[in-house]
Amino acid sequence: MVLRSLVTLILVAILSAAGIVFADAQPKTFTPRDESPEEFPAGPGRDDTFYTCTACHNFKLVAQQGMSRRQWEETLAMMTEKHGMPALDPKDREAVLGYLEKAFAPSARAAPGGWQNPFLNR
Repeated sequence: MVLRSLVTLILVAILSAAGIVFADAQPKTFTPRDESPEEFPAGPGRDDTFYTCTACHNFKLVAQQGMSRRQWEETLAMMTEKHGMPALDPKDREAVLGYLEKAFAPSARAAPGGWQNPFLNR
């Protein structure tokens, strides 16, 4: 009887410990951090651009791209055609493109020819 109680106690302890481990292993839910237009470079079109882009994703994703005007135009077209972004009227589109071109242009530090994969053998 004592052995049975001891075995039961050990099993309960093991299962409890396993439950704690599995509870910690559960993925955490993602909660986006609040952003505001004021966190990004000031300029004409900043607010329109911020609210246009953040309808679908955070603005830091946009801010890290660093593209030319042509690339920004292609990105807006792709977002409209493939991802269901509402088409911008010409005035708003110009404001958004103007802001993106000035605030998030290609980096002067970028390698010639654009981004280079650091894992490629050269």
